[in-house]
Amino acid sequence: MARVTGIGGVFFLSRGDGKKLSAWYEKHLGMKLEDFGASILHWEQDTAEDKGVTVWNVADHDSEWFRPSQSNFMINYRVDDLAALIEQLTAAGIEILEGPQYHENGAFAWLMDPEGNKVELWEPKNWDEKNKR
Repeated sequence: MARVTGIGGVFFLSRGDGKKLSAWYEKHLGMKLEDFGASILHWEQDTAEDKGVTVWNVADHDSEWFRPSQSNFMINYRVDDLAALIEQLTAAGIEILEGPQYHENGAFAWLMDPEGNKVELWEPKNWDEKNKR
């Protein structure tokens, strides 16, 4: 049977100026924009212990997971150093809604982008004694 083998892209409609929102992601989350306006993420460059995976999930209609966002989507971005990124974001005046939180598959934090979309940051970690906090 033919099947899905991965996520080929994440696309969403800006509520305002798409170029401005893309520039915010480039500046604050380090997503380098190509000449045509998109960011290309190469999983083979990921240095996490899990060697790179993408999680796909559908939340129930009454889930609070995406709150306070009114969007019906949330993107989880893999990051290489969550503590350093939180420090950079805080220094830039960007509020961290929650986190870091430590779970069996890594560390997480959440923020809102300028258009009110909740963003999940994830530093993948193996659940072992050195990573438990």
